[in-house]
Amino acid sequence: MEDATILGLNVLDLITFLFAAAAVIAVVAVWSSTVQRDPMRGRVKALQARREALKSGFIAPKKRARSARADSVGAMRGVVDKLKLLQSEQTKKTTILLSRAGFRNKDAVVIFLFAKLVTPVLFAIIAVVLVYGVRIMEENAFLQLMLALGIILLGFYMPDIVIKNFGDKRRDAIRKALPDALDLMVICAEAGLTLDSALNRVARELTNANPELSDEFSLTAIELGFLTERRQALLNMAERIDLKAVRGVVNTLIQTEKYGTPLAQSLRVLSAEFRNERMMRAEEKAARLPAIMTIPLILFILPTLFIVLLGPAACQISDQFVDRFPE
Repeated sequence: MEDATILGLNVLDLITFLFAAAAVIAVVAVWSSTVQRDPMRGRVKALQARREALKSGFIAPKKRARSARADSVGAMRGVVDKLKLLQSEQTKKTTILLSRAGFRNKDAVVIFLFAKLVTPVLFAIIAVVLVYGVRIMEENAFLQLMLALGIILLGFYMPDIVIKNFGDKRRDAIRKALPDALDLMVICAEAGLTLDSALNRVARELTNANPELSDEFSLTAIELGFLTERRQALLNMAERIDLKAVRGVVNTLIQTEKYGTPLAQSLRVLSAEFRNERMMRAEEKAARLPAIMTIPLILFILPTLFIVLLGPAACQISDQFVDRFPE
């Protein structure tokens, strides 16, 4: 067993390497969970940059020192430009998806498109190593082929899956915090604040509780102050979040701006509606819980319970049979 080699490594050396890698990953995980980072630092810088861009009317290129990250992004942009990927109609949809996931940097589209090019190649290399290096499933060539094709296909869809996951998490966080944010906006509106000031105030209050919604409100307040049409700023927020509840809030705010209806009353009605909807979602999940717990109960809990309850009785019955019918 010790003489067997995988990719030129002894089995003991390979096990040692795996344990060392696991130890390093555990240390990094503990360190990252204990170190406190300011999640709003990057968002504040991005919002300030967005404010300056809206002031000037266009996104001006900034003079900055060349760094390793800038060089790498420049190389990615060169590859993407040569393949003319930024000129397709899909680029606009990709930009919207990245914005909904929280990536609004102008280089985010370039990095994403470059990742879609490189990821299938990397996964193909992994498939080749597993099939011809490690020789996994060597006894079945058909399964080897299916495994390699599956890994390569996963590489094609991996960037889209990651971005969709980020977007879903961000949308769920915004949906959970929206009723509380609307309550705060009602208080601000009753205190006499305008919509811009109310959004800024609520964004400051939600900085630690929900940075995603705070980010969206801050950007919307900036756009309300600098865009020529206030309606467009609200529509941009609805497009960035892509949530039915947010679209309802945006429509209400647009009607309030257009017809002059009381803002506090409209927001109070929406807040109560969204809070009831959140409660109904919780009740629906609670109602599905018994059906979901049935399979784990049958597979894991009941066998253990039977062993604990019937095990001593079975042992006693076995001892009685042995005593009555000795060999």
